[in-house]
Amino acid sequence: MSLVEQHQPPAPAAPAAEPIPDAVTEEELMSSGHELPEGYTCPLCCLPIALPVGKHSKLNTCCMKRVCHGCILASCQRGMGGTCAFCRTPTPDSDAAMLALVRKRADAKDPLAADFLADAYYRGRYLGLQQDIPRAIELWTEAACLGDFIAHCRIGYLYFNGKGVEKDMNRGIRHWQHSAIRGHPDSRYFLGCHEYENRNHELAVQHWMISAKMGDDDSLNKIKGMFTKGYATKAQYAEALKGYQNALDESKSPQREDAKVFFE
Repeated sequence: MSLVEQHQPPAPAAPAAEPIPDAVTEEELMSSGHELPEGYTCPLCCLPIALPVGKHSKLNTCCMKRVCHGCILASCQRGMGGTCAFCRTPTPDSDAAMLALVRKRADAKDPLAADFLADAYYRGRYLGLQQDIPRAIELWTEAACLGDFIAHCRIGYLYFNGKGVEKDMNRGIRHWQHSAIRGHPDSRYFLGCHEYENRNHELAVQHWMISAKMGDDDSLNKIKGMFTKGYATKAQYAEALKGYQNALDESKSPQREDAKVFFE
């Protein structure tokens, strides 16, 4: 099993068609996407959210804003736990109510809502939905066309590994490239894995250096492994470790430390 395949669950096959992204130059790929995108910053405290964001924050289906656990806790302490910490919409009291909110935003061409709904169809048994791979791919395609970098990453994985679509590694890589230049750490990690499997060790390290400095511990561990194998220098590992720690420090706050007791 490849490094890329170890990072995601398998899925049953289903046909799909989707536009091929334009090619990205190596210069653009390596010089862009070194900072986490806007969606990785809490809109309330304006601090970056530590990776993986799903562990340290919640995506609210009413407004599709990702709010850190620290701000959610603060909202609860102020007696507003029954509403969204960002938009103050009452918290959905059932899967059906949550699904209705997501569908409404997806119908309005909100790419994050389309991505959320696609993930629900892909996994199945979530929000009362049955697994529907073709529908998931259709929604991810729509989200990608609307510019959602997460959807590009997910579609890239499907094409790269032939999960639900005809296998096309080059197409998958181009999706990851489009996501990586927008600052998506998972896509950058996957590109590093691909280069490593092709024995392009220097380029793999460069990709993982970028995502490690965003706070991705998987990338940092890969660089550590490359260092022990002699494929990365001590200076590169030290730089990655320092960047990783800086990213973690920037995401910390007393409020978030208190929230760990409740959410993590």
